[in-house]
Amino acid sequence: MQNNFFKGDRSQLAEEAERQIKEKNKETDYDIREYPVEIIVSKFLEKLDNDRAELFVPDYQREMVWNEERQSRFIESLMLNLPIPYLYVADVDEGEDTGRMEIVDGSQRIRTLVRFLSGELVLSKLEKLDKLNGLTFQDLPTSRRLRFNRKTMRMIELIEVDEDARRQLFDRLNTGGEKLWTMEQRFGSRGGPFTSLVKDISSDELFRELCPVSSARSKRREYEELVLRFFAYYENYEGFKKSVDVFLNDYLDDKNNDDFDLDFYKNIFNNVMFFVRDNFDFGFKKNAKNMSVPRIRFEAIAVGTALALDVEPNLKVGDLSWLDSKEFIHLTRSDASNSLPKVRKRIHFVRNNLLGKEVEDADK
Repeated sequence: MQNNFFKGDRSQLAEEAERQIKEKNKETDYDIREYPVEIIVSKFLEKLDNDRAELFVPDYQREMVWNEERQSRFIESLMLNLPIPYLYVADVDEGEDTGRMEIVDGSQRIRTLVRFLSGELVLSKLEKLDKLNGLTFQDLPTSRRLRFNRKTMRMIELIEVDEDARRQLFDRLNTGGEKLWTMEQRFGSRGGPFTSLVKDISSDELFRELCPVSSARSKRREYEELVLRFFAYYENYEGFKKSVDVFLNDYLDDKNNDDFDLDFYKNIFNNVMFFVRDNFDFGFKKNAKNMSVPRIRFEAIAVGTALALDVEPNLKVGDLSWLDSKEFIHLTRSDASNSLPKVRKRIHFVRNNLLGKEVEDADK
């Protein structure tokens, strides 16, 4: 009897699951189209009446991060008629972009085509078609340019798919292949008011001047990552466990669903930047020669400073030699990040030194 009960129960669940699958399938309609390369590039470049192109990259997508070698290999694949993955676009059905096509997956390929056809890309490090190395599109014979422009790529055009569904699709498509950095995935799948705030603050000129990062890290949304880390640790570093990704994802989800005070967060961040500018000779850098600031050093100084300013808004600093101490260097090593005691200790070390408290109290 018991086996029959569970069998019946599972059968009912299976029927409900089937109905749900059918219902969700109705929500995603699509067409498969095939466009010549020349048309794809023109849809991306040519402006319409509202000074916007028909085909566009949404703000949650990553910037151009393929290097010239990878771009060249993509062009080589097209030249050799090798299979190319589908492009995914969505027919936008709301807002100011109604009627345009949003690139959900394939922005690196499309932007590579634009660079190649415009003459910006010089082919390099090709192995199969090595005679093309050093050439641009304009260097090719007219016949070859015409043939290349006629090459087609397949495009899956999603119809009547809302922004949330587009972001989820972006996240699913980018969990394999070349793994996105987590901040790029967050921008792709965790849109919301707090995500917009993080993006806005990350472009602050003073912040970027005080906390330089490499061009490659910047393209991977490192500044957005640093801003998110600052707020997450400032508000809840005691709640940190072991996974930074889970910690940041949970925090961002909570804030996007929260009715937060925009000015409150902007003021906290700005106050820290002003204080660092006025009191730290090299900003968040270790010295004048450093050209990039590690995440752990930024977190410790930024969050520790914010906590000190909470205690003493008109804080005046004295001796800052502790910034160069062996203890601070030890606390901010690259292997010092993934445990609550270490997170707490490096933040408290900065806070307590700024407040003139005993260093022995750094973890209290």
